[in-house]
Amino acid sequence: MSRKKSAPAKSAPGKPGAASSTATKAPAKTTAAKVAAGGTASGVSAAGRVPRQEAAGAAGADVASVPSGPRPRRVTAAAVLTAVEGAVLIGFGVYLLVMGIIGDPESPQQAEMLALTVLALALIPLAAARGLWRRRSWSRGPAMITQIMALPVAWTLVQNGGLLFAIGVVTAAVALAVLALLINPTATEALGIGPRG
Repeated sequence: MSRKKSAPAKSAPGKPGAASSTATKAPAKTTAAKVAAGGTASGVSAAGRVPRQEAAGAAGADVASVPSGPRPRRVTAAAVLTAVEGAVLIGFGVYLLVMGIIGDPESPQQAEMLALTVLALALIPLAAARGLWRRRSWSRGPAMITQIMALPVAWTLVQNGGLLFAIGVVTAAVALAVLALLINPTATEALGIGPRG
């Protein structure tokens, strides 16, 4: 009987030999694809650095939006008067709170709630005054709202007469003065709002 020589087996595609050779080439292709897509060889995408760059750009834009130069006297006066209004509201709120606790009001709960409401409202002019002092454009709105709310209060005080009449007159005068200061074109430009047509 003659023996047939067995030929060496060739590895066809899909066989284990071909799979091992393909697996050795796959990492190189994957790495090249990542680098081509804007990534790095370590697998860290360059897009991960974009939010930090955008955040830095936004911070720089915020700093750049703050007007430069000295603060006009109109803005300074408006900030001081608005801060005084906030301080007066805090004093009045503390007085109401103390009288609601140690005094003899008809309804202690209502007196305390009124005091807390006044104290909360005092934060609006105080925040607006700080914004005006730092020349933030957003501060103009709360400051003007505070003055508009102060005018009816001043009218009510004037109607009661006596000492309240004088307090009402002063309140109205301060509110009108701050409104006049804030609508001035110099103040609007200093706050970065721009001139009004």
